Amino acid sequence: MPFADTLSIAVASALAAGAGAVVLSALGFGLLASRRRAAGSALEERLGELERELEHAREESRRAHLVAGLGSSIDLDAVLARTLETAAGVGRVDAAMVVLPDTDGSGPLVATYGMSAEEAAHHPIAGPPPGPDAPAVEIAYRYAPERQADDASLIRGGLVLPLPVAGNEPAGSLAVFWRSPDGTPSDTDVATLEGLAEGAGPAIANARRFRETRKLADLDALTNLHNRRFFHDTLAREVARAQRYDRRLALVILDIDDFKAINERVGHLAGDSVLAGLAERVRAVVRSADIACRVGGDELAVILPESALADAEQLYRRLQLAVSTRPTGAADRLYLSAGIAELRPGDDAASFFERADEALFRAKETGKGRVVAAPGEGGAGAPATRAS
Repeated sequence: MPFADTLSIAVASALAAGAGAVVLSALGFGLLASRRRAAGSALEERLGELERELEHAREESRRAHLVAGLGSSIDLDAVLARTLETAAGVGRVDAAMVVLPDTDGSGPLVATYGMSAEEAAHHPIAGPPPGPDAPAVEIAYRYAPERQADDASLIRGGLVLPLPVAGNEPAGSLAVFWRSPDGTPSDTDVATLEGLAEGAGPAIANARRFRETRKLADLDALTNLHNRRFFHDTLAREVARAQRYDRRLALVILDIDDFKAINERVGHLAGDSVLAGLAERVRAVVRSADIACRVGGDELAVILPESALADAEQLYRRLQLAVSTRPTGAADRLYLSAGIAELRPGDDAASFFERADEALFRAKETGKGRVVAAPGEGGAGAPATRAS
């Protein structure tokens, strides 16, 4: 074979070998890059998982801290707020509610988070079956088809759990709600909520007992009105608030005319029934914002926030009408004397009370059965009409 042909074949072979090496090298680099990309993707995925796990651990730690702190407060409002906030942070929960049973005839105590008053009012507040081992109850909400499809704000479902208290009936119930069609809590979420309920039950029961005990300590045993200590504490607080924010405040102090004679005629036990009957009429007449108290003997006082002298006089007139037109306890009819005052700039609780008390003394001196305003405050002083 000629030398030129041999050289050509050698060159071609060399070129082919070089090209093959290049191809193999490219394939090797490509495979390595692919492996690196895969490794990078796996690393990123793992890092994402670790980040999610870390966030979950932080959230669980925060909830555990909140649950552990429930028993650190005996303020019922604070305990309820913390319970609701914690429950609303579990899974895809959007709203939460605590329902405590009625203990004084005023109806169940309902506290909510993340839901409107209308939504709360339509919730079946009976809660789970009674008993320490009561199960959780899942609630499904159904709406008209057109609402179901279009309104994303609708509550789609709920879960009600008892708030257990060791050895006793549950303190109430904890309900959570979701608005998303797929918001049903997972088994892990349910376990978290059950743990929350177990921690919240005793804390809520203790706080509620404290509130009820404190309320009883603030009440007069005979009349069930607030007692003298509560009156002076509240008067000081209301005076300070009114002076700070330039708000109006009025005060009525009244007592029963000739109560000593009533006691002598019907006896002291029957006299107590007269006082209790008067207190009942007072509660029926005052506004929900007014604070009625027994300050001693047959002397009562009513603090009227956001009120003027005319409001205090009108309250006296309504009360006098209520006790003078029909028997009160063992007494046929009662007549009341009252002193009224409106807060002035510079007044403190003591001076405010003294002015109203002085007006009561003047009412007794000038004929009884009348309301008299504190010195320098006109508009009162006419005797009450006596029914025949």
